[in-house]
Amino acid sequence: MEVEEIVSGIRAYDGPQLNIMEVCGSHTGAIAKAGIYDLMPDKIRLISGPGCPVCVTGSDYIDRLIELTREANTSLLTFGDLIRIPGSSKSLSMAKGEGADIRIVYSPLDAVTLAKENPNRRFIFAAVGFETTAPVYALLIDEIVKNKIDNIKILSAIKTMPKVIETICQRKSGVNAFLAPGHVAVVSGYQAYEEISKKYGIPFVVAGFEPKLILEAIYILSKMAGRAGVYNDYASLVEKKGNPKALSLIEKYFQPCDAAWRGLGLVKDSGLVLKDKYSYLDLGSKDLIEDHKKNPLCSCDKVLLGLMEPKDCPLFGKACNPVHPQGACMVSTEGACNAYFSYQI
Repeated sequence: MEVEEIVSGIRAYDGPQLNIMEVCGSHTGAIAKAGIYDLMPDKIRLISGPGCPVCVTGSDYIDRLIELTREANTSLLTFGDLIRIPGSSKSLSMAKGEGADIRIVYSPLDAVTLAKENPNRRFIFAAVGFETTAPVYALLIDEIVKNKIDNIKILSAIKTMPKVIETICQRKSGVNAFLAPGHVAVVSGYQAYEEISKKYGIPFVVAGFEPKLILEAIYILSKMAGRAGVYNDYASLVEKKGNPKALSLIEKYFQPCDAAWRGLGLVKDSGLVLKDKYSYLDLGSKDLIEDHKKNPLCSCDKVLLGLMEPKDCPLFGKACNPVHPQGACMVSTEGACNAYFSYQI
């Protein structure tokens, strides 16, 4: 089908209200950039869920990282967006401005090079993300173990998708269709969503990231409205059982754990932490099972559940903007609030 035909099909939808949640931050950014929100008819609403790793990283995790940077001879390694997430009193960026040794890297394996070049300094890697990045962290652990590197430690806030999607279904937020997380599905496959779909009678479509592919997935969901089922519309990269090599590597070093999601609270078995055998590399990840919401005006929790649009938050575009984010959803370009602000939705 051509794009015009797909859009016409979507606009012709006249079934029950369809509230589609995308749970991949890359989908959120692509939808906003392509202006897909403006193409939806009144009966189809697009909702940005907890698919941005920056958005769901808890304030307690940020606070713990800042505490660690105060220890002598310590450097923190992190990806760029993480340094701007608000903690209870400050962000990593603010801590860096106060003198903390916080370095932005582009790959977890950069830690190996730094550790070898500076054997008398301790390096902490802030491991956040979903199933997509977990294999790369596993490769880092693999290098640490094989080379007996003793000056790299990990603080993990890795999360997994199926349990939090089921939590959204349980909370009856009104979501009745899902754009399944495409990047996550490349690693984990889509079979985990079949059970959720059947249990709650909600359709899922695994989608690619080009505007046409996203629109195609929305069109498919409109045809599936009210019926359970999982459709893989990203077959070029996604298989039912995922990537066996990546999953094997994750399983070698990580085990499930309860995880705190910013704004959503504790979700059982929705995280990954190092197995007990490798716990000597961990700096207390298992203890981070709470996220204390410090700003009572911030509405990240309602935004992530689809109970509020970003522009309805009293802070949106005023006290909270990409330069001065009050909540994590405004930090990353994959966050709903950032997308709404940047593309004037």
